Amino acid sequence: MDGSGRPRESRRALEQRIEKLERINAVLIERVERSIDRQGSAFSLFQTAIGLETQVRTRTQELTEALRSLERTNAALAAAKEEAERANLSKTRFLAAASHDLLQPLNAARLFMSTLVELQAEAEARRVAIRVERSLQTIEDLIRALLDISKLDAGLVRPSLQDCPLDGCFSALDSTFRPLAERKGLRLKVRATAATVRSDPVMLQRILQNLLSNAVRYTRRGGILLGARRHGQDCVIQVADTGIGIPEREHELIFEEFHRGALTEEEDVALGLGLAIVRRQLRALDHRLEFRSRVGVGSVFRLRLPLAAGLPGAPEAGPGAQGGGTLSGIAGTLVILIENDEATLTAMTQLLDRWHCHVLPVRNQAELQRLAPQLERRPDLVITDYHLDDGMDGLSLIAGLRRSFGAALPAVVVSADHSEDVATAVRAAGCEMLRKPVRPAALRALMVHLLAASAMNGTLAWSRSRTGVNVGLRDSAGQAMACNGLAFRSGRDPL
Repeated sequence: MDGSGRPRESRRALEQRIEKLERINAVLIERVERSIDRQGSAFSLFQTAIGLETQVRTRTQELTEALRSLERTNAALAAAKEEAERANLSKTRFLAAASHDLLQPLNAARLFMSTLVELQAEAEARRVAIRVERSLQTIEDLIRALLDISKLDAGLVRPSLQDCPLDGCFSALDSTFRPLAERKGLRLKVRATAATVRSDPVMLQRILQNLLSNAVRYTRRGGILLGARRHGQDCVIQVADTGIGIPEREHELIFEEFHRGALTEEEDVALGLGLAIVRRQLRALDHRLEFRSRVGVGSVFRLRLPLAAGLPGAPEAGPGAQGGGTLSGIAGTLVILIENDEATLTAMTQLLDRWHCHVLPVRNQAELQRLAPQLERRPDLVITDYHLDDGMDGLSLIAGLRRSFGAALPAVVVSADHSEDVATAVRAAGCEMLRKPVRPAALRALMVHLLAASAMNGTLAWSRSRTGVNVGLRDSAGQAMACNGLAFRSGRDPL
């Protein structure tokens, strides 16, 4: 024991206590270090968060500015697009108006020239007149093509999809192209079909007209075939020829504007716009056109389009069913001709006179009521311009004439207005339409067709009274239909 009376600790016990204190101290130091580390990590995270917040704020500002810039760019693009669309629409309207004004005198010139060709006795004078007529035809075709392309590019032409029997379309094409083929010594074979397809009838006919026109133009010997066959739920219309063929290097070029095939100077020179129009019409209709061709052998174009759903096939029609190359079907017919353009009225009257028709030419509704003679019989046909004076249109006059002479009175509307609205209105009124400049051969063929159809659909019985024309019309079933006539007053001799 020490001097205080406490037991003296052994050396071993002191060492153990020292070790224990060291362990406690080590644990405490470790805890302090961990606590410091945790506080250091939190501070680091705090610093990182501050840095991230700054970066986010900076990036947000950059993105906001980028979005504003993008919005400004989009607004500028939208304004530019709107301006381009307005300019395109303005261009299209200008072309439409200019084309209308150009086609009016051109129509009169074509009609006068057609009469002049028939009147020429000397061979040389006749050849010159024919060349002038061809030049006028080229001008007309160019104006029509440019107007069509402009309207299609501007999106102003919207297809009117409906069920289209191909027999009538094929017959009309046969009537148009058979004389052209025969003039070149070519055979044109149009296979009868009962197919009915889903398409726009006007655009479909224009597509086939362009294909057949090229086939006739680029075929020097042999023939041309137009036919249709079923392929699943589709119909494939085929135009084949034994022409000069298309070189492989030009296969991608034939649908470009103003691309022309190889022709001699004596042959009919193409404008190079037909297939460019076809390409645009196919895009609008969602139809597909394929072709194959070999130089010196010929070409085959196949147009694939959907069949009409759930409809029976149309009755078959043989080729050439709508002939009309002679005057036998129109001579002696009584035609009411309504045209507000004096030159066109005179030219059309002279042309119809040459075809031995009896013509009542008038310029407006007032003249129709004032100048029409006391008719000995019902008029056989009405031919009228669409746009007349004083806001009147030809369809209104046709409606009035049909109320007087019967709803079956055939009528043809001619117009330099190529808009779809006019074409739709004419179809809805049950009339046929020809676009100015009028081709005399097309007018004559249409007259023959309409007069033949009218003769088959009904027989006419007429009587005249002092107050006007009383019409008694019997339909194909023999049922009488009474119509009150218009009262015409005139000092002219009756036709």
